[in-house]
Amino acid sequence: MLRERTALMRDYLQPWLVWALLSAAFAALTAILAKLGVAAVNPDFATFVRTVVIVAAAALMLFVSGSWQAPATIPARTWLFLVLSGLATGASWLCYFRALKLGEAARVAPIDKLSVVLVAIFAALFLGERLAPANWLGVALIFGGVLLVAWRP
Repeated sequence: MLRERTALMRDYLQPWLVWALLSAAFAALTAILAKLGVAAVNPDFATFVRTVVIVAAAALMLFVSGSWQAPATIPARTWLFLVLSGLATGASWLCYFRALKLGEAARVAPIDKLSVVLVAIFAALFLGERLAPANWLGVALIFGGVLLVAWRP
């Protein structure tokens, strides 16, 4: 019985899943802390402060883990996609903080999570990833859930 439980935990607690759950928890904290933090400042300034903190934290992580990589070793195509990803992240953060400034966190955050639906669609269209019908049903349910959580009668 213990062996079965251990195998079950090993199956469900894959390293990627643990990191993804931590990401979700920190994203939830981000929404609450950002809503409190943006109350008395311009949302663009709040995004700038957040970005500076993230840059410092990422630099510290590189230093502590010894993960620095010489920029010259990174292929140009990788640079292109990392820069475009950074621009998309910045645009997302600017929009998110502005939405938090103007709206309720409990409504803004679920709508922000429509990104899950869009990732599934974009991954299928642009990356050739295939989702099973049950997966698409899950995507549709996420979409429906977002609408139900964000909608106020």
